[in-house]
Amino acid sequence: MAQWRSYLSHLECTACGLHHDADQLQTVCTACGKVLFARYDLDGVRQAVQPSNFACRRWDMWRYWELLPVRDPANVISLGEGLTPLVHVRREAAAVVGLERGQLELKDEGQNPTASFKARGLAAAVSRAKELGARSIALPTAGNAGSAAAAYAAAGGLASHLAMPRDVPELNRVEADVYAAEVTLVDGLISDAGRLIREMAPRNGWFDVSTLREPYRQEGKKTMGIELAEQGGWGETCLPDVIVYPTGGGTGIVGMRKAFDELEALGWIGPSRPRMVVVQSEGCAPIVRAFERGERFAEPWQNAQTIAAGLRVPVAIGDYLILDAVRETRGTAVAVTEQHIREAQLEMGRLAGVYAAPEAAATWAAMRTLRRSGFLSGDERVVLFCTGMGLKYPAPVA
Repeated sequence: MAQWRSYLSHLECTACGLHHDADQLQTVCTACGKVLFARYDLDGVRQAVQPSNFACRRWDMWRYWELLPVRDPANVISLGEGLTPLVHVRREAAAVVGLERGQLELKDEGQNPTASFKARGLAAAVSRAKELGARSIALPTAGNAGSAAAAYAAAGGLASHLAMPRDVPELNRVEADVYAAEVTLVDGLISDAGRLIREMAPRNGWFDVSTLREPYRQEGKKTMGIELAEQGGWGETCLPDVIVYPTGGGTGIVGMRKAFDELEALGWIGPSRPRMVVVQSEGCAPIVRAFERGERFAEPWQNAQTIAAGLRVPVAIGDYLILDAVRETRGTAVAVTEQHIREAQLEMGRLAGVYAAPEAAATWAAMRTLRRSGFLSGDERVVLFCTGMGLKYPAPVA
């Protein structure tokens, strides 16, 4: 096997451009409080590795180690995350949601450890935090992020502290207990849980790994984009025409956009990008509202309510990065009803054989809206992100 080397060079603020030391524990920009991105020596990566090399490596997301932030493989905390399948949806089923002549695929992230895409981001964040000396992590969670954080902390010998709304799916609380996390239940939303963590973490010496409030969760999530390129055979036409993505905090859509930029700079893909579609629930749709108003920042959503716990995020620190990704790829943002989410869960099971979480079902529900609006012509290659497994949630009732 080739020698492990991360080509991480520094951290850069996505708003003001200020550089930060990548080998110190960092949260947000010290100057403006915005999101930090990990930057890499891409010239070095280009000389060290070619896409064909990945086929002979470990079968998880860490196969892309040159573009990931952990410097010493001994610090990698892995439970087998990544390399999830693209599930082909038969043509008759795709036609039901408006893709009569195209190709519909589901990126099934429910097959990750702890049954959601959160495994990717937390594997990277917790591994790098451990490498830089953290011994306890903390974060607010709508459910699945807490499960993943607690699992990776346990596997790496770190303590974990979670704040979660009292009404998160019951299995998420059970998971947190199994992984020995300290859990504080909050009468409110994830934004209320976030405020609590930001108060408690510095006081107790916990490292805060909240969504986009440290630099590395998006690095784990960007591997979804790298995988799409590899699964498509690399090159100019490897990526789908459209990505439909359920969006709460937005780390995944931000991470994939970053991945595509890095891959193009390396010469591994061409300049074309999938049109990125944000999907939210009508009960909590701050990004959709900001997109429709032409705004770059999203106002907090009041009285957020949705059965899709991961979409009940009334305010996101990375709102400007999500909206930039949508607009710069000629994408769009849509909100779907609660009833349509429930119906989509059942329809996905019946037509595609996938038991999707409500957040993932929202992407299926959005397909008809995208077709009716003319955003889809019916002949595209579309990838829906099935971000979690439905077994963790109450049974869907149409």
